[in-house]
Amino acid sequence: MQHLVTDLLVTLAYGVVGVVLMAVGYLLVDLATPGKLHELIWAERNRNATLLLASNLVGVGTVVVAAIVASDDDFMLGLVGAAAYGFLGLVLMAVAFVLLDVATPGKLGELLVDPDPHPAVWISATVHVATGAIIAAAIS
Repeated sequence: MQHLVTDLLVTLAYGVVGVVLMAVGYLLVDLATPGKLHELIWAERNRNATLLLASNLVGVGTVVVAAIVASDDDFMLGLVGAAAYGFLGLVLMAVAFVLLDVATPGKLGELLVDPDPHPAVWISATVHVATGAIIAAAIS
């Protein structure tokens, strides 16, 4: 029974780290988009903003999962690694977003609030997922 309780507490700790990192990811996407992200997605049903947020969350989740798997049953190393790699992933996703915005015509943030689907948002979403996958692969 003690083993079960310990495993549940470890799972809870990893879950809290993952949820906090996803919340930070949400805030970063909210900063990148004109207007309020929650209104764009839930009230206006904006597919562009939804795609970007979903890709950010998948990227962060991928990094956190890889850090947990790489922890080799060392709880503290895994927890700190998940937080550190997750934060690094968020920073790199933000940098990639800015670089993509600079390298392409127009303002990427403004495309996100366009009610019509825009192909550039798919590129940005792919950059988020790919960045998460690259970091996850680099964790060893």
